[in-house]
Amino acid sequence: DLQICQHRAPTCCTKKMEESYQAAVRRERTQSIQALNFELKYMIVGHITAFQEAFESLLRFAENRTSSLFESAYRPMAKEAAEPVKELFTDISLYILGAETTVESAVLRFFDSLFPLVYSRLINPGITDLSEDYTECLRLTRQDINPFGRYSKNMVTELSKSLWASRKLSQALSLGIEVINATEHAALTKECSRALVKMQYCPHCQGLTLIRPCVGYCLNVMRGCLASVSELDAQWREYISTLEYLTNEMASSHDLEMALTGIRNSINEAILHAQLNGPQLSATVDKVCGQPKQQEGSLSSDNIVPVKEATETQTFVMAHASLNNKRREFINYMKRSRTFHASIAERLCDGDLVMRDSSTCWNGEDVV
Repeated sequence: DLQICQHRAPTCCTKKMEESYQAAVRRERTQSIQALNFELKYMIVGHITAFQEAFESLLRFAENRTSSLFESAYRPMAKEAAEPVKELFTDISLYILGAETTVESAVLRFFDSLFPLVYSRLINPGITDLSEDYTECLRLTRQDINPFGRYSKNMVTELSKSLWASRKLSQALSLGIEVINATEHAALTKECSRALVKMQYCPHCQGLTLIRPCVGYCLNVMRGCLASVSELDAQWREYISTLEYLTNEMASSHDLEMALTGIRNSINEAILHAQLNGPQLSATVDKVCGQPKQQEGSLSSDNIVPVKEATETQTFVMAHASLNNKRREFINYMKRSRTFHASIAERLCDGDLVMRDSSTCWNGEDVV
């Protein structure tokens, strides 16, 4: 009653054993593919972590550098500006990691929060009544009167260009893991299971437990079984080319490091622009939001909390170098994996599975 290992000679197998063999080949094939995938997956996961650590290090440096701007140049608003600065860099971090947000919304939200502070602490430092309604009116007015000139839009443009490549690379690395995981769990067809049993276990039914498959026979069976996986070859090569393009973009015109460190200067220019146009802005705000209460004398310095000064240049240089090294190392490794899906059958038929150094092997029907 054998269905797979039918042979003229007497056999020591049963139909139940054939079913066990089918379960065994499915399990072994999954384990073999997992073993092949392990190094590639390990490299990608390792680089996802390394890139994220380098991103975070650069973001922390740029955030501290931006915070120090307020402490050194705009002390009256340093304490209140801390939260909008923190929110801006949190939004940038989330964007790089693939969150459903945009650079433009993050930057413009920051400038919406900044304008009430600039208006009440720098342009009109005597304002005491900064109620929620008045603050909200200032936030909404910012969008109409554009107190920061072209600088807010320029910041959006610069950051969008550089962060785009970083975001896409982050998404692409996650996609690579998904593809690899999918190949591990690709279901074997019934025909494939039977072919694998015939190749690996049918010799056992004749007591030939030491005979292994012929190389050519193994390749034919594996190529048939893994046709769906090898079909990924063209897309995988294209994927590697895309990774190469993105890493080059990050290192050239879309330099993430330069864009992040430039945030401080963009904000400074924007605030200076608003101060220079203070009288015109005040006239417009008074018409739209009304006149707030004024207090004579200067603002007390009790509210000012020292912000950590950005003295981490060494950290930035190290993070910058680390990111560049990781890019090069990663893309060189990935380029070597271009043929990963095309050569999977050859790699599975390598090693102990087949008979290489002997003239005697199993061809699916007999020992030859």
